[in-house]
Amino acid sequence: MKTRIIFLFLVLMQLANSQAQNQNISNGLFFDGEPYLAVNPNNHQHMVVAWMGFVFQNKIMIKTRVSIDGGENWSPAQNIFHVNNAYTSADPSLAFDNSGNVYLSYIDYDPSFSSGAVYVRKSTDGGFNWGDAVVTIAYDSDPGRYPIDRPWINIDRSGGPFDGYIYITTMNAKAAGPPPYHPYFAKSINQGESFEPWRYIDTTGWLSGPFISKPMPSPSVAANGTFHCVYPSWVLSQNILPQFILATTTDGGNSFTHQTVFASSGSIAVTDTSAKKGYLLRANPANPEHLAFLYLSSENGDADVLFRETLNSGETWSESLRINDDPIGNGRMQDLVWAAFDTDGDLAVAWRDRRNSADTGYAASYEIYGATRLKDSQLFSTNFRFSEAPIPFDDVLFGNGNDFMCIALFNDTISAVWGDTRNGKLNIWFQKSELNGTLLSVKNLAGEKIPEVKINKSGSDEIEICADGITGISIYDMNGREVYSVKVAERQLAVINTAGIKSGAYLLRVLTRQGRISAKVIL
Repeated sequence: MKTRIIFLFLVLMQLANSQAQNQNISNGLFFDGEPYLAVNPNNHQHMVVAWMGFVFQNKIMIKTRVSIDGGENWSPAQNIFHVNNAYTSADPSLAFDNSGNVYLSYIDYDPSFSSGAVYVRKSTDGGFNWGDAVVTIAYDSDPGRYPIDRPWINIDRSGGPFDGYIYITTMNAKAAGPPPYHPYFAKSINQGESFEPWRYIDTTGWLSGPFISKPMPSPSVAANGTFHCVYPSWVLSQNILPQFILATTTDGGNSFTHQTVFASSGSIAVTDTSAKKGYLLRANPANPEHLAFLYLSSENGDADVLFRETLNSGETWSESLRINDDPIGNGRMQDLVWAAFDTDGDLAVAWRDRRNSADTGYAASYEIYGATRLKDSQLFSTNFRFSEAPIPFDDVLFGNGNDFMCIALFNDTISAVWGDTRNGKLNIWFQKSELNGTLLSVKNLAGEKIPEVKINKSGSDEIEICADGITGISIYDMNGREVYSVKVAERQLAVINTAGIKSGAYLLRVLTRQGRISAKVIL
């Protein structure tokens, strides 16, 4: 669950030697993150962006802004108020229908995880105003498994019999109970006024299983209205190897068929627990049988961005194709993958890249790279850099939440939103560029200051921490493993004993009534 911490989401589309002047566009007061962008398929100048933003006394709220001139100008930020004043929000995603209505999906929940749900709100005026929150699936819908993490929204725009159906997928939350675990599916057939009873996407013979506690389904709707999603599975009686499974419904979600995308040894998995290892399914709008699947793999020695595709709706899949073209096995990992098809079948892919860093592993400086594959080509272009300069690593990236980025691709024009922590702030950025790299515009969506934490050594084995409204403290090693955690009554000053922690560099995370703040500390 992406709770109250704001993270990195970088997306920029321009070719190798074309340098953009990145600009920040959200003007918040504290911090903002996890942006999601939707573009009206009937009017590409009409865009809506949603993100997680801090609002005083309201924890994290979802915020939205609208542009009707292709991103040149944006409406004031609008807060999506909680269904309960004690709640916090996370995981926004957006989708348009064919009538120009836009829908917002997100989580609103009690931070102690005793209540909450995935909600959908509808806007009939293009995102300027939002209707009431409608429950799609609640934290206790599947008792003990909390199925309200990382919801994605998709809408059928095929013009077929299920046109306008709204599909929501989600997974077990971090606090999930005992196995087995499942990917979840819910739908609305009345434009979001209500949602039908949820169901599991997996089934006997195609179960996600007991070993993967957060089996996220990555969904996409094909041009003919067929709904697909890919989820991970590891059940020894089904396949001795871990595998990805494609679930497909051609009848509006009443029934699913299943096929294996591929199975592979766990030895090629990306084992770094900090890496943002999200995978992505995309359907080609120009060919209803063409699906693309993007994921991370260490089969070449470090984390690379790999691509597979099917041209027959999942009956057969291609072998893996490595997209990043830095030297194989150089120890520089990639992660944070996102992609989008154009309406005519061009494909753009973006990821976080560390090829030019002096350090290996996750905690290294990075840039945002990408590649494109035109509709009449079988190969991806030479990699090109999106970001204008290397970005130093920030400790905030050890947390959950910066595990996807968002781009939209229409008529060879790429619109993108992302966040980064340059200049001591967590900012939301927007860029619009042509597929050939020509920069069209950049704007500032959000810029909110990261709260401060002061750290002093008060004894040989003690650390004194000062911050506003401390409620908990955790310490993580540089691999992202928690080595210490404590909850405290709200206070300004806390002292912790580190005698049981061996010497080294660690990330100190402080939970406050306003959110989470981080700092690196040497013990």
